[in-house]
Amino acid sequence: MLDLFSIFSKGGIVLWCFQSTSEIFSPSVNALIRNVILQERSGNNTFNHNALSLQYKLDNEFELVFVVAYQRILQLSYVDKFLNDIHLEFRDKYKNELQGGRHNMDFDFKTTFDNVLKQCEHWAKSQAKIPKQMRTFEDSQKSKKTVASMIERKGEEKSKKSVKIVENKSIPNGKVEESPEADDDVIAANRAKLAQKLSAKTKKDTKKSPKSPKTTQERVKKPRVWELGGGSRDLPSLDFSSDKDAALADYADHAPDTQLLGQMAGAIRDLEVESDDSSSEDEVEQTHSSPKKSGGMFSIFKGLVGSKALSEETMRPVLDKMRDHLIGKNVAADIANKLCDSVSAKLEGKVLGTFDSVARTVKATITEALVQILSPKRRVDILRDCLHAKQQGRPYVMAFCGVNGVGKSTNLAKICFWLIENKLSVLIAACDTFRAGAVEQLRTHVRRLDALHAGAVHLYEKGYGKDAAGIAMEAIKYAADSKIDVVLIDTAGRMQDNEPLMRALAKLIKVNEPDLVLFVGEALVGNEAVDQLVKFNQALADHSSSSNPHVIDGIVLTKFDTIDDKVGAAISMTYITGQPIVFVGTGQTYTDLKALNANAVVHALMK
Repeated sequence: MLDLFSIFSKGGIVLWCFQSTSEIFSPSVNALIRNVILQERSGNNTFNHNALSLQYKLDNEFELVFVVAYQRILQLSYVDKFLNDIHLEFRDKYKNELQGGRHNMDFDFKTTFDNVLKQCEHWAKSQAKIPKQMRTFEDSQKSKKTVASMIERKGEEKSKKSVKIVENKSIPNGKVEESPEADDDVIAANRAKLAQKLSAKTKKDTKKSPKSPKTTQERVKKPRVWELGGGSRDLPSLDFSSDKDAALADYADHAPDTQLLGQMAGAIRDLEVESDDSSSEDEVEQTHSSPKKSGGMFSIFKGLVGSKALSEETMRPVLDKMRDHLIGKNVAADIANKLCDSVSAKLEGKVLGTFDSVARTVKATITEALVQILSPKRRVDILRDCLHAKQQGRPYVMAFCGVNGVGKSTNLAKICFWLIENKLSVLIAACDTFRAGAVEQLRTHVRRLDALHAGAVHLYEKGYGKDAAGIAMEAIKYAADSKIDVVLIDTAGRMQDNEPLMRALAKLIKVNEPDLVLFVGEALVGNEAVDQLVKFNQALADHSSSSNPHVIDGIVLTKFDTIDDKVGAAISMTYITGQPIVFVGTGQTYTDLKALNANAVVHALMK
């Protein structure tokens, strides 16, 4: 039983609507439009919202959307057939009105709707009565496989191919030439090729002069002297454990790099991505849209006629090429498939312009979808939020989480430097009580940042083996008492499959309720980004006792300077969570922190 059926234009005008109950369906339909249609996620035509399941079909020629809503608990097998049939009926009945753009007229569609619905329900009942017959073993492909057919013999395929070529050799009268000496000719030809290869190989070997024993004896491996390593140093000179006071004295004489001061004031600068100018569009055009030489002069004008509508068959070669291109740029394979399916559903039925080609249209649509995915859906202004929390008399709290080795502590220090450059005091909470050296790493960062901005940054530490949630709570309380503006919580790296550690992370976020939870991920990952973000989000939701759990609010993308133009990880991470990439780490100094520029990333991705 259908609860709702509606036909509306992409401009928001409702053409016709049927509703069987008094329930209000506007929030569900608005959620479908906001989260699926506007976000270019139309690869899957089913959307669940609360207790409802919504299925839809797009008509790109007339810019229409057909939506069906029913209870999620019901298993209606005729909905897909109903959408296809009702779509065709509505188009055929009001084709002239739709072409004229008359969307405000009164559409008398109730009788046709009832007839199509009854036919589909009757079809579903008839299909349910027909028992499914299983295939016999003789009809399956497995029955055709024997032990002899699965044995591969060396040279068997080559001989079969060559014999087939000889047997199929045609003669002028059109008959097949049958020669009893075909096998002997093939064997002789193969032997001649083998002898030719062996002779060429021996000639190459004779040209190469053998190495003399003197040169091999004279070559001795020398230790590498690194450019910034301070010259060649032996092990005793590297042992500083015996003279700690001297080491501290050397560090006390170290002058901080004051050139970094003032560079991070204000908003973070946008990211600039360098990429090659070679575009894959020309390859796609040459592969799938090049005119044939046999067409003559008229083949040149064949592509200028703008009366052909796009179909799945015409777009599939271009979409396959684009999907491989995206995967090559480090986009997760699952995300690339969903993106191409969404573009196919959006363009199907659209009529090309006079000078438009399939490849150019598909590429432009994918580019628009990628820019929309990377564009933030909500306002992200951390400086403004920090000042607002300061007016309320409380610290602004940010928690960092992620897997091992992605650079959480390093990028936390970069964000800390950006905050203190903007006249904010910062407290770093050392809640990584598991990894050896984690507290010492933060202590070193705090010492260096304090040398640049005296008294602006502090460290709250309790050593190792303590409860991370308790340390974070004490740090927030200490910051509130000391009138510190921002608290940055550093957590231990953990794999997404480690349930005890994920439960501890959910406890830390539930107990302390930070204002912003940032997932730190590296730009080097491909398909792993999907698994990491999905399981982190799911773990935070599952292990939280709250009805409205606090999940990931944003992403910090690190090691962006190591990937050249393989920027697909940004698409994968943003597509999964729908959350924006707040910071991008691009180097090893405190100023190497950028804001994501969606157009620059997409430009590098599509080149």
